[in-house]
Amino acid sequence: MSTDFAPDRYTKMPYRRCGRSGLVLPPVSVGFWQSLGEVGMEDVCRKVCYAAFDAGITHFDLANNYGPPPGSAEETFGAVMRQDLAPYRDELVISTKAGYCMWPGPYGDWGGRKYLLASLDQSLRRMGLDYVDIFYSHRPDLKTPMEETMGALDTMVRQGKALYVGISSYTPEQTREAARILRGLGTPCLIHQPSYSMLNRAPETSGLLDVLEEEGIGMIAFCPLAQGVLTSRYLDDIPADSRAGKPNTFLKRETLTPEKLARVRALNEVAKARGQSLAQMALMWVLRDARVTSALIGASRVSQIEENVAGLAAAPLTDGELSRIDEILKD
Repeated sequence: MSTDFAPDRYTKMPYRRCGRSGLVLPPVSVGFWQSLGEVGMEDVCRKVCYAAFDAGITHFDLANNYGPPPGSAEETFGAVMRQDLAPYRDELVISTKAGYCMWPGPYGDWGGRKYLLASLDQSLRRMGLDYVDIFYSHRPDLKTPMEETMGALDTMVRQGKALYVGISSYTPEQTREAARILRGLGTPCLIHQPSYSMLNRAPETSGLLDVLEEEGIGMIAFCPLAQGVLTSRYLDDIPADSRAGKPNTFLKRETLTPEKLARVRALNEVAKARGQSLAQMALMWVLRDARVTSALIGASRVSQIEENVAGLAAAPLTDGELSRIDEILKD
């Protein structure tokens, strides 16, 4: 595959500052959870990563346990890095995480220092990298002192194995405490990664967005398309080859109630009136708030990258459209 990337790729992408840091990120970033991680996805991954970088998407988000099996997403991405993207390492922001079960025994899960530092070393080997740009504590660990977890993140930066650190799925109170500890260590918390979409407004209702603004922390939303629910995928039915149509996936068929699907169809009508796809409008909705730095999209086809990037050129949602969306979503 040619790696003659578009020379104007950076002028086309409206990068957004991550909190009060010196880092900017593209408004959409490519995540490897559930879309590019499985063994045998290398060719698909290469095409998607090529299309993304060609469009100005510089950020690729992984985790130690992304797969299946765990670790395969990082291995697949590592192969693409070696073959295609290595010359552009300094133009990329690569993130990974640890916090969920990765290997047997008492040291392969949660937020202890031993697990986090060992996991980062394993991730670097799988991806063939000297460092990652962002390392996240993937989830809070209520049995480990916050000082230990944050201290491990600080150590990674001081070792030169991570440039920045962040947290994921922490409550507002936990976020404030993590930020306090990291600030005291001299390694500020760069970014928080929560689930956020039109169908999950917890970062708003919990006060998390307010905490992030006060602390100067950026936010990157995962599942902004609600695992594909906020796309055209489920407008008519639940396809057998979709996430909800398959067993043993995070998106359960029973959660797609007639009431929820009716709301999705109503949201699609708002998008159509805007001249957008539902997915494009869903991303615009998440990004309407300047406190949101980026939205993580999963993609298994180049056309999905193209569609989502094209949607960024649309006019902002109007007050009337936002009110209509709120009306559709209200309980």
